[in-house]
Amino acid sequence: MTRLAFIGGIYSNYPALVATLADIERRGVDGSWFLGDLGAFGPHPNRVPELLIEKQIPGIQGNYEESLSSGATDCNCGYTDPRDNAYAQISYDYTAANTDDALKQWMGTLPREIRMDIGGLRILLSHGSPRRINEFLWHSTSSEPFLERLCEESRADVILCTHSGLQWHRRLERNRHVVNAGVIGRPANDGRTNVWYTLLTVERGEVSVEFVPIDYDHQTLAREMRAEHLPAEFIETIETGWWTTCLEILPAKERAHSKF
Repeated sequence: MTRLAFIGGIYSNYPALVATLADIERRGVDGSWFLGDLGAFGPHPNRVPELLIEKQIPGIQGNYEESLSSGATDCNCGYTDPRDNAYAQISYDYTAANTDDALKQWMGTLPREIRMDIGGLRILLSHGSPRRINEFLWHSTSSEPFLERLCEESRADVILCTHSGLQWHRRLERNRHVVNAGVIGRPANDGRTNVWYTLLTVERGEVSVEFVPIDYDHQTLAREMRAEHLPAEFIETIETGWWTTCLEILPAKERAHSKF
């Protein structure tokens, strides 16, 4: 049996990362990886990559790492709504201004994907999707034929991604799986303040997925965000568990669960 931990978008949520790594360590997993988007949304963006480097946790680029390391002027998040893009720009500008150049260079060395073979299964780590770093894969709009084709074209039995902010797992035919690991950077738009990471277990060629809730010191995070003059809308999400921004990108079924 092999157990692997996957950490989706961290969004500069250092307290959540500390709590997540502590939980992973308690469980004694066989390996851990991050799936990109280390910055955005939260304060003090140096702290997350510094901790990942200290703990020697491997991972891949998200659109944030790609943009920060290349000197781009925006996050390439993939939003289409003007309000979403306005808040994304505030977040990116803050993160770019407060991330050390040496860390931006390190981000540029991260791979766009990681492939591994576990128990005879081909596992692929990508940020948005194997097709595009900023593609949103939603549970309600990702049909089984589409996901089957995605696995076939990317030569993978198991695809792990993040970017959308909402965790889900689809079991396909021929022992194939697509898993959105969710994010630990902000809550899952469910009125709860906890965040989620993903445990994947491979035993005798069979895959099981567990989404692990993590409670963390969200009040300290909110205070730090206020001190850094980050948008009140971001802080409200941390304190209430409801998204106040980046809602327009949600498909109808996911949006139906929103408060706003």
